[in-house]
Amino acid sequence: MNKTALDKDLNKVASLETATHDLSQKLAAPGLAGLFLLAALIWAVFTFADGPYAWLVIMAAVVSAYMALNVGANDVANNMGPAVGGKALTMIGALSIAAVCEAAGALLAGGDVVSTVSSKLLTSELQLSAHNFILVMCAASLASAMWVHLATYLNAPVSTTHSVVGGVVGAGIAAAGFSVVAWPVIGTIVLSWVVSPVLGGLLAAALLSVAHVTILDRPNKVVAAKRWLPVFVGLMTGVFAMYLAMKGLKRIWHPEMTTVLGLGLVSAVVGYGAALPWVSKRTPGLENRTKHVSGLFRLPLILATALLSFAHGANDVANAVGPLAAIVAAAQTGLASPSEVPLPLWVLGIGGVGIAVGLALFGPRLIRLVGEKITKMNEVRAYCVALSAAVTVLVASALGLPVSSTHIAVGAIFGVGFLREFHSNTGIRNPPLKVEAPEVRKTPFNDTAEDAVKNLKGRDKRRLVRRQHAFGIAAAWVITVPASALVAGLLYTLMLSLPGS
Repeated sequence: MNKTALDKDLNKVASLETATHDLSQKLAAPGLAGLFLLAALIWAVFTFADGPYAWLVIMAAVVSAYMALNVGANDVANNMGPAVGGKALTMIGALSIAAVCEAAGALLAGGDVVSTVSSKLLTSELQLSAHNFILVMCAASLASAMWVHLATYLNAPVSTTHSVVGGVVGAGIAAAGFSVVAWPVIGTIVLSWVVSPVLGGLLAAALLSVAHVTILDRPNKVVAAKRWLPVFVGLMTGVFAMYLAMKGLKRIWHPEMTTVLGLGLVSAVVGYGAALPWVSKRTPGLENRTKHVSGLFRLPLILATALLSFAHGANDVANAVGPLAAIVAAAQTGLASPSEVPLPLWVLGIGGVGIAVGLALFGPRLIRLVGEKITKMNEVRAYCVALSAAVTVLVASALGLPVSSTHIAVGAIFGVGFLREFHSNTGIRNPPLKVEAPEVRKTPFNDTAEDAVKNLKGRDKRRLVRRQHAFGIAAAWVITVPASALVAGLLYTLMLSLPGS
């Protein structure tokens, strides 16, 4: 009897220890995020402690750090998700590569699009004091961060660029009315809701089709891989060289289009030449199976995702610290919406480090959603997604079309998924129910209604894309701008009522 009571007590202690461990794990990430926000606060106090707007700059620095955490938690998953889903990278490996490359891109080449966030969304009719302009940017940054935080909690990959746009527009309307919004710019952003995922999906499906025709569907896949995989690598190196020149490094280098094309051509030749011996060393003894041949795409895929992360850090750091850079410029000059918006290193550091920290602490959930729960990935499909994202951004930039990297990547994942589904369902037909005499009927399909139902169930089993994710993600995309705009307007109104405002 005593032994039974002791066992019960020990079980209670074990349950308490398990619950305590689980709770500590759940609190670890928010606790570390809080430490980062505190560090940003201290950093801002020591860096910008003088002037009449010092307290507003310090508050904005904390808000921007919060936004950087959310950019890392939500946006970065689109680059790393397919590689994790395709088993090319472990979660730890993906987080490590993305954190380093995102921070490097932000610190080395970030900030060129700060002017878009701070000035192009609002017209010259915006007549505000420097104080009210700072409040507009604070409200915009906080609202966009809150929306991205909610989207991440709901497992919805959204465009952080669109979130910031909505925040700036909503706070601007609350401050000075609808006339101050540059509506043509907003129109192009709305257009990107359709353009980005469609372009990404079509191009990813096209690339995967080419991979099947040239390698995966060939009788001797190993020989085909020796011939065609270097071509894919050459295409990748050429595309990413142009991508980095046009997008990732544009803060420190502004080459002419002829220079970009020449760089792409030279890089493609170098990549092709380097891939030839690399592939030749790995094909002897390789089994003539799709799974084994797909493994040859693993290293190119890892390089592609690393380059995408670098370019993403360079471009999207502005979503985290663009409003803060505008606030610092306004506080230093005393002018609302200053024409020149420099990007101090301490501001850039908050964005770059915050993106890396947010990715490490909160990124795995969305990485798993993007890489594993929409459709099944392997190395080839993930490679096509990464390459299509870079190509789509390049083509859209050349044509002047507004696109979202988030929408492109997610659209590309759906594109390869629906292509898989199409190939899987090829040959399965459901003709109209009509019972004919065997000698009259020319097609060998449904004899009875039961056969038709069985055939329909067979098609249902081949649905290789989870539709519920498509509807949920699309809904989140559509409401991103209006939701962040509404919250920003409310926050600006609330900030005006604060003491000293």
